[in-house]
Amino acid sequence: MRKLYKIAVVLGLTLTLSISAQNTKKADKLFNRLEYVKAAQEYLKFVENNSANNYVYKQLGDCYYNIYSPDEAVKYYEKAAVNNTDAELHFRYAQMLKAQGKADLANKQMQEFAKKAPNDKRAKDFLSNPDFKKNIENKPDLFSIKKANLSSDLSDFGAIQYGNNVYFASARNTKRKNYGWNNEPFLDLYMATYDGAGNFSEAVTIDDLNSNMHEGPLTMSKDGSTIYFSSESFKEGDFVKDKPSNSKQGQLYLYKATKSGDKWGKVTLLPFNNKNFSTANPSLSRDGKTLYFSSNRPGGQGGVDIWKVSVNGDSFGEPENLGKGINTEGDESFPFISDDSKTLYFASNGQLGLGGYDVFSYDLASKKVENLGKAINSNKDDFAFTFSQDKKMGFLSSNREGEDNIYLVDPICAVGLIAKVTDKKTGKSLAGAKVDIMDSTKKIINSYTTDANGEITSTCSCNKDHSLIATKNNYNPGSATFNANTAEHRVNIMLDPIEVVVTETEVILNPIFFEYNKHNITPQGAEELDRLVQVMKDRPEMIILAKSHTDSRGTDDYNIKLSDRRAKSTVQYIISKGIEASRITGEGKGETEPKVNCGENCTEEEHAQNRRSEFKIVKK
Repeated sequence: MRKLYKIAVVLGLTLTLSISAQNTKKADKLFNRLEYVKAAQEYLKFVENNSANNYVYKQLGDCYYNIYSPDEAVKYYEKAAVNNTDAELHFRYAQMLKAQGKADLANKQMQEFAKKAPNDKRAKDFLSNPDFKKNIENKPDLFSIKKANLSSDLSDFGAIQYGNNVYFASARNTKRKNYGWNNEPFLDLYMATYDGAGNFSEAVTIDDLNSNMHEGPLTMSKDGSTIYFSSESFKEGDFVKDKPSNSKQGQLYLYKATKSGDKWGKVTLLPFNNKNFSTANPSLSRDGKTLYFSSNRPGGQGGVDIWKVSVNGDSFGEPENLGKGINTEGDESFPFISDDSKTLYFASNGQLGLGGYDVFSYDLASKKVENLGKAINSNKDDFAFTFSQDKKMGFLSSNREGEDNIYLVDPICAVGLIAKVTDKKTGKSLAGAKVDIMDSTKKIINSYTTDANGEITSTCSCNKDHSLIATKNNYNPGSATFNANTAEHRVNIMLDPIEVVVTETEVILNPIFFEYNKHNITPQGAEELDRLVQVMKDRPEMIILAKSHTDSRGTDDYNIKLSDRRAKSTVQYIISKGIEASRITGEGKGETEPKVNCGENCTEEEHAQNRRSEFKIVKK
């Protein structure tokens, strides 16, 4: 029913836009081609002849939002916001007000956003704690992660270790039929052996448990004789017919399997499954007396909740909801109970997080929920966290790289770090400088912005080599290295100021940064491009070709399209500042012209060098 409702909403929105925009076809075409300056010029014609409506004002606001012109964006968002039902408009309006330094007005727009989208995660987060993101990002890292060579090109998740074996769910079996939801093969349960040094044997299917339906993930008893795992109700012939969609709707069920010799036999259905709701993602306490799971059964707080049930051999108690402290009106799933049964880890999109599902800890004694921080969590889905206190390692599942992958989790022994960034010539503290903290492989593990005193405060792993890279507009990058072998480290990084460099062939600026997977101009990018604008105004005959490059991660086609959008946004920004369109063109090169030809073995630093914008001089 929820799917049908969403479809109805989308169709209604499409109809509304087509009616509202029927006289703006030319402007809309330019807008959809990312030519925001020309699109704005066309929309402005409606303003000039007093025929603009909320749709035109909204499109103008979006044009200026995308080329990062906060003053103009705010002007038209203010008009469009009157009697507007589009929640997203208020969100973007708030972002542009923040860019103007008008925090109070931005907060008012976020309040409007929350009124129009009360169930939206961003709205809930804002109302509960407007500074939640900063607070999460400033938390010291408790764990470090790295992608496990257990992962395939398809979905892999739910890894958990028992002895030397690691069990997980995967869609890698391409001989299986595809599942319509994501066009990947149905999930099977797999097992691989771990050598303790980060390497895994080739994963093999657990044929005793797998069927032609989805299986996984699983949990196991301490003695290794019992498994609980998820599968589908269709195995039992249980489903509900949905007449509007002419479909059969099944649920996730929990099963128990006991070991007989080297085989898993006697697979039985748990008694508290029901064809009207799902029961999945089990986690068994070490003493075998409590089974935690996720379910959308009646009696919860909303969506999917975390539940528990007592276990006594083959008998089970009545499922119990863990309550409002852990469960929200959103979804909570993938519970994992710690070895000492004191802490429950879980994933949630209803608690305050960085985006999608975040992983949290829940202290069963104090009932306190804690976000695990930005090392574990990203702006994507992060879930299925498991950790062995005996082996001091664990696993995380995340789609931060596009597909569900499995990551190794290591606890961090941390020491304090205070880094100060100063002007090399004057000794002045530099506020607003970016400081990247990297490990010995040059992988960025944390990024910060210096405060008013030019300082950042962080933590680093004990007895490991680290390096710092500091960057700031109008300065050359600076670096420092150290080994975290004392209780606290103090590091000073001095930056040399630079001027715009104009060679015979190009104008050299500081790197133009874009947000991940986005093409709109950021405040940092606007500041750098303003320097190019000034160069072009000082040299009225100069013609520039803006070339945008990506690193080698992602597909060739995706990188070409992303770099082309970024190049177009760059060109649109330059034109918006009064430079004639004939003097600036843009071209996205994707990963075809790397600055460092490092192939598939690029370091994070080499990836950063390849991910760049260049401004070639066509005519001086």
